[in-house]
Amino acid sequence: MLEGQSCLISRALPSACEQETKWMYMTYNLLERTSKRPLSLDLEPQDDLDRDSEKKRKKNWAPKLSTSLTLKLLSHPGNEGGDSYSDSNSLINPIGRDISINCLIRCSRSDYGSIASLNRAFRNLIHSGELYRLRRLMGFTEHWVYFSCNVLEWEAYDPYCGRWINLPRMPPNECFMCSDKESLAVGTELLVFGKEVTSYIVLRYSILNNSWTPGVGMNSPRCLFGSASLGEKAIIAGGTDSQGTVLDSAELYNSETQTWTTLSRMKKPRKMCSGVFMDGKFYVIGGMVRNNELLTCGEEYDPETGTWRVIPNMSLGLNGASGAPPLVAVVNNELYAADYGQKEVRKYDKENNTWITLGSLPERPVSMNGWGLAFRACGDRLVVIGGPRAMGGGMIELHSWVPTDGPPEWNMIASKHSGSFVYNCAVMGC
Repeated sequence: MLEGQSCLISRALPSACEQETKWMYMTYNLLERTSKRPLSLDLEPQDDLDRDSEKKRKKNWAPKLSTSLTLKLLSHPGNEGGDSYSDSNSLINPIGRDISINCLIRCSRSDYGSIASLNRAFRNLIHSGELYRLRRLMGFTEHWVYFSCNVLEWEAYDPYCGRWINLPRMPPNECFMCSDKESLAVGTELLVFGKEVTSYIVLRYSILNNSWTPGVGMNSPRCLFGSASLGEKAIIAGGTDSQGTVLDSAELYNSETQTWTTLSRMKKPRKMCSGVFMDGKFYVIGGMVRNNELLTCGEEYDPETGTWRVIPNMSLGLNGASGAPPLVAVVNNELYAADYGQKEVRKYDKENNTWITLGSLPERPVSMNGWGLAFRACGDRLVVIGGPRAMGGGMIELHSWVPTDGPPEWNMIASKHSGSFVYNCAVMGC
């Protein structure tokens, strides 16, 4: 499923066609590897990254995975092999299915493609999504950045291994290709919303089977909406329908059941808005009622009560009439914004309903009134994805900053030759 060198099995091992008696050693080797800082897989040139920044990236992005179960694998009777490995439904048979799954939950998800190749039982487990549901419940989450710099093409960046991954090309569709598109990562899915002739459609990429399929349409199809996800659920709000009517409706998507539920209506219709989750509530920020009529208020949706509350001046100064929707992201329940006009980072003061300037955005990524630049939360840090304008080709760069470390000091964690204009971007945590 994943491109590039595998992090799973030592090259000293026999071929994958050997008997199941080798699985214990393979799993032990996997846990030993994932318990340490993963090696950077230099699959793309990163000339702009110096040695110090690469060391910092490895340190900051090393997954926090447990090694406590490694001793159980080594000390369990029968680990020399034999008929006890014949029951593949137990996964690692001597320790049973439950402990096997407990081990796999603690492995990096970058290794799941290799694990799935061991046999049918492992493959079915990975493709079922069970591991990801358990990881979410137990707090094991890795955030990967998914973005599109070329029409119908998507890439992902795994910051834990420093690896670029090319997703399968989206199904060809000329109308969809030319339409405005929105993207949303929720659970183990990447949803891309666009238009096909006169109707809106959804394309769904699943990391479980590494493929694109038609997604389930909304109850009220739309575009230019605000959205955000929390675990396996997401909320979209506002936008415009196929007739251009600005909407005040909102819907909740459950990726486990692939269903849409209509929520109560917002206080104001809006399009070209942004959405975030913060403190367990959903916020829709900014946007406009019609062309050139900006909204400076935000709205808060409480899932417990199912009600909306208007917050005056929540998005004041965050975007212009001809600019992109507000570039906002939440880290540790704190709201941040990228002011693409002043090239500054701001933090939202919840108590006083004001924005505080913290410092500058990274210098090299540029935008056209905010278009072509992505500003996202990625775990405990903020990332800016974009690139400098260049003739005869482009460069995409990922810059990272941890807000708890102090004033903004951006580190370029990755770069590669690609289009420098980011059409869509989403961060998937699972």
